[in-house]
Amino acid sequence: MYNIFTIFEYIVIQNARMDIRYYTFVPDTHKNKKVILVNFNYNNKLKEALRQRFPSARWSATKKSWYLPDLPVVREALQIKKTNPARTKVLKIHPVNQQAYLDLDRQLSLKKYSYSTKRIYLAEFWHLLMLLDDYDVSHLSPKRLKDYFLYCVNEKKMGERKINGKINAIKFYFEQVLNRPKMFFDIPRPKKPLTLPKMLSKSEVKRLFNVTSNLKHRVALQLSYGMGLRVSEVVNLMVIDVDSKRMVVHVRGAKGKKDRYVPLPKSILPSLREYYMCYRPKVYLFEGQYGGRYAKSSLQQVFKKAMHKAGIKKQIGIHGLRHSYATHLLEAGADMRFIQELLGHNSIKTTQVYTKVTPRSKSKIKSPLDSL
Repeated sequence: MYNIFTIFEYIVIQNARMDIRYYTFVPDTHKNKKVILVNFNYNNKLKEALRQRFPSARWSATKKSWYLPDLPVVREALQIKKTNPARTKVLKIHPVNQQAYLDLDRQLSLKKYSYSTKRIYLAEFWHLLMLLDDYDVSHLSPKRLKDYFLYCVNEKKMGERKINGKINAIKFYFEQVLNRPKMFFDIPRPKKPLTLPKMLSKSEVKRLFNVTSNLKHRVALQLSYGMGLRVSEVVNLMVIDVDSKRMVVHVRGAKGKKDRYVPLPKSILPSLREYYMCYRPKVYLFEGQYGGRYAKSSLQQVFKKAMHKAGIKKQIGIHGLRHSYATHLLEAGADMRFIQELLGHNSIKTTQVYTKVTPRSKSKIKSPLDSL
């Protein structure tokens, strides 16, 4: 005869679900990596429930416990409160400036800055505070700030993008946290180098897809190219965002917290349906092995491996698929304003850079060499 607990366990396994009430989770380190130890009263059904929910769960003989990597998506699945990285890094800062770092973190959160911007600002400000040691950051004069930026350029050999990030972070602290006047310090910003977008030819894109045998990976790359999406936009796509009746995809909260609709390529529908039937994603269209959205870094690695497998030697990242999409649209005669809208650019000037890659007016010009 089954008792209530045994029957409950049976139901859990039958539904391939893991009820976290019967487990305890302890953050720890194992083999120099952050992990979450999973403890429970030994029962084969509870063990199988854990392994079905997290196939990558491993047993540690030294810890005498099952464990999972300590990742935000794992913490979310286990309903463990996420750690604030700022609370850990602040301990390395001199007490004089610890509150300044925490105040910046709080203000960035209140202003609803994106995770990426927040991470960059905190990292750049942390670098300054570590150099200051016991000197109060609020006492810095414009001259000392200029000296700091010159040190970063001349001694640390930091590039234009890095320096601009530092200026933005420090300006934010003095203007938004300390409420100083906007021109509290006047730092001449280095000009960003005018580089052309890197792209692939249509034949190279086709080769890239042909060598990507994994269905999930191929569909993700095809959507990136087929709709001109940023890698963050691909992994943030939800199942409900794909409208196959209207043949559009809703891109939510993209760069600048803007939504937009982009056309869904007809050619990808069969692969997209096959992918859905195979993987059955629940919330996000592309989900990781622990649930939640697929990691950007994982998709970037997928692209890198596909490039190597396809024998394409160009030094280009997955963002090159977005550049290729825009360039190939322009070559096909699409209107510049239309491309701007599809890419979600604020300014037409940002979109016009693609005319330098494939200027249609110049494509008809023949070299004198051809007439010899």
